[in-house]
This record gives sequence, structure tokens and C-alpha cells, in this order.
Amino acid sequence: MPESELRKRLAEANARLEKAIAALAPRHQGGEWEEYDAAQAAALGLERELSALLGEEYAVPADFPVRWDMGAPLPHVLQNDHMCLLIFYVAEPPAKNWDGTSVKIVSTGADEPAWLALVEFKGVMAAKLGSPNDEVFSGHPLSGHGQDSYAAQQIINSRWIGELQKINSVHSRYNPDHWRYLRHYIFWFHDSTFECVADEFEVELSTERFPDLLARACQRLLV
Repeated sequence: MPESELRKRLAEANARLEKAIAALAPRHQGGEWEEYDAAQAAALGLERELSALLGEEYAVPADFPVRWDMGAPLPHVLQNDHMCLLIFYVAEPPAKNWDGTSVKIVSTGADEPAWLALVEFKGVMAAKLGSPNDEVFSGHPLSGHGQDSYAAQQIINSRWIGELQKINSVHSRYNPDHWRYLRHYIFWFHDSTFECVADEFEVELSTERFPDLLARACQRLLV
């Protein structure tokens, strides 16, 4: 599809999305969230299509099996030269008697067990956790390029991988084939963003105390 046509369709999709967002404000008549989800999916798809056409970096959904707690995922990162471990609180369904008026306070030092995820990234080249938070996601370079908040994504045409590859290309044993398998992952959390360049990852779900899982993760780094 020509660039001009893609830009036209994207503008129409964004207008539809803005209308769907506005419809969420007043009292719902039914179907507002379904329309919002459909409008957002259409806009994100066109953003990715246009970015791919222009050779720009863009974000697509990662094949990730769980959703984290949107309010307080409390991500922790442990890392050595070859492995990176990411721990966070997993989203749990509300209790049957929850009426929406109460808030559960989450603390990593709590004694009671909770649903947690331990993600092990393998073949790690680099990883980082920090800014931005969800209040400024719209200022991220991937905004308008397939960025989907509070989700696990993979970055296509990653500039970060390109920068790392250029640096490592001066090594006497540099092998460009290795870089074909690296993936740039990005996890959009509430108060921070996690990014990692690695070959692959594995996810372990458990119900336990956060300090206990943290101790197990530290032990894994020592193996």
C-alpha cells in the first residue's frame, strides 16, 4: 500500500480512536469498551504497517503468556554477565465480593503469598529498568509506532540492537550471524519501563512470598 494511503487510513483510525475515547467519559450505553479496543487495534496495526514501510523501529506484541498487575507490578531486576531475571506481581482477578470501593496495598515485604512471575532472559546482551513511567509514555520514541501500554512487546528494527552490534563489530571474533537471533523486548510497567536485548525468555509463575522468590532468583544467578 502506498505511503500516502497508509497515512490517510491512519489519520482516519486515530479519529475513530479519539471518538471512542470520548465515548468512555459519559455514562455507558453498552459497547463502548468493545469499540475502543477495536479502534485502538486498528490504529496500532496501521502504525506498525507504516513504520515497517519506512524502515523505522516499531513495537509489536511479544509472545508473552501473562499480564502483570497494572497498578503495582513492582518489577525487580537481577542480572549477571549472561542472565537477566525479572520479577513482578501478576494481575489477579478481583475477589467475588469486591465492589470496586476498596484498594489492596501491595508490598514486597508482605508475609502473605501472592501471584508472581519470574522471567529468565537468556543470551542477554543488555538490560535496563527505569524511566519512563506511564504518565509520559506518549513522549517515548515508540509512541505512534505500535506502542501498547501495560504490555510486553518486541521492537522490530531496533536501534538499540543496531548500536550494540556496531560497538561489538570491532571484536576479532565478531560474528554477524549471532545478531540475527537477538530480540529487543520492552515491558511497559506502571512506574517504570523494562528493556532487554536477549535470545529468548522463559516464564515461571508461582504463588509465594516475594522475599522467597527473590531469594530463589538470587540463587539461580549463582549456578
